[in-house]
Amino acid sequence: MNQPNPDRIFGVADERSFRNEALALFRFQAERCEPYRQYLDLIGVAADEVREVEQIPFLPIGLFKTHNIYCGEGQPEQIFTSSSTGGSVPSRHLMADLLIYERAFRGAFRNFYGDAAEWSIYGLLPSYLERKGSSLIYMVDRLIADAGGHGGFYLNDYERLIADIKADPRPKILLGVTYALLDLAEQFAPDLHDVVVMETGGMKGHREELPKEELHRILCNAFNVNAIHSEYGMAELTSQAYSRGGNRFFAPPWMRIITRDLNDPFRLLPTGQRGGINIIDLGNVYSCAFIQTEDAGRVFADGSFEIAGRIDHSEIRGCNLLVQ
Repeated sequence: MNQPNPDRIFGVADERSFRNEALALFRFQAERCEPYRQYLDLIGVAADEVREVEQIPFLPIGLFKTHNIYCGEGQPEQIFTSSSTGGSVPSRHLMADLLIYERAFRGAFRNFYGDAAEWSIYGLLPSYLERKGSSLIYMVDRLIADAGGHGGFYLNDYERLIADIKADPRPKILLGVTYALLDLAEQFAPDLHDVVVMETGGMKGHREELPKEELHRILCNAFNVNAIHSEYGMAELTSQAYSRGGNRFFAPPWMRIITRDLNDPFRLLPTGQRGGINIIDLGNVYSCAFIQTEDAGRVFADGSFEIAGRIDHSEIRGCNLLVQ
């Protein structure tokens, strides 16, 4: 069994190359990832009979809480964990090679915002900074370094954040957890008309959930901006999708979003129909690239997608899962 080739994965340029890489990665993971292999056996799918991407089964995301979803040869370089409240069990994503993660988030950022070196990047991520194992903190820390150290992390010092942003002549991104952006809006309402304001989700355990449209209206009015950008990612993924506003997300070329029937998780839905969100993230080289999430949404004809919120009865989690 050939090892996956990250150069080919992150070099995906068209549908044909994506399908080829997805099928190759599926065969590798079906053989090497023990929990995924057991799942395939349980649902009666023989890996050698899968010929099309549409036939690949998606692993329920909850298994990242209970199993080590891993097919690296040695010990993982890093274990990223999801946020958790009320004693809930966090998900664990075992990363065999951090260079793959860095290649994924740098590539996704570059696709949508260009070179990080052209920006100042400000991180308002208090709840993530206060715990260990956050993939978001790892990503933003490296992007700030790529920006030459322009920007930085701010815990709860809103006044210093506002002063530093106003004194900074460079193009700026303020990337914040949702409840902290709301606190900033309510307490100070700074004029950020020349700043890209990006929310990463995250209200759980801090504030009452708000519909996405209402949240963005509040933030736009407070910050004097036309749109609120969003980042869609989670601990179980390696890659990220981005929205420039309006809850319309775009994924990098090595990532695909597919919807499934909420009553029959093995039935995939056509473009435009709302259902459960399935994700193919080829950046998940040494875990599982085929994830059945607990989010609901729909996919558009151009491959972009929107998130409508959590599927009923699934555990509320903090990574951009606001109810639409």
